[in-house]
Amino acid sequence: MIFIKAFVVGGIICALSQLLMEKTKMMPGRVMVLLVCLGCVLGAVGVYQPFIDWAGEGASLPLLGFGNSLWKGVKEGIEKDGFLGIFTGGLGACAAGIAAAMIFGYIGSLIFKPKMKA
Repeated sequence: MIFIKAFVVGGIICALSQLLMEKTKMMPGRVMVLLVCLGCVLGAVGVYQPFIDWAGEGASLPLLGFGNSLWKGVKEGIEKDGFLGIFTGGLGACAAGIAAAMIFGYIGSLIFKPKMKA
């Protein structure tokens, strides 16, 4: 049952993002930035972690979850390093995900030979 809940929650988040792109004519990059920032804000307010606890991985894997992870890292960085933690905490918390995205993106570009859109 936990897998179904995660699938449904993740699907709803993605469907709402798609509706936002189609109804407002926002570019995908702006929607992505909006979702990350929204995840940070919801994490800072304390709303997103209980949502993750209820929904499971369906809420922690989309961009909202990435924003929440950035917030957690910044919060821990501030507690550990003070002002400098604002700049280092978020990247430290998400370094593995960022590195994996870069590595797999590079491997994908080698395999599929990307082209510019005409």
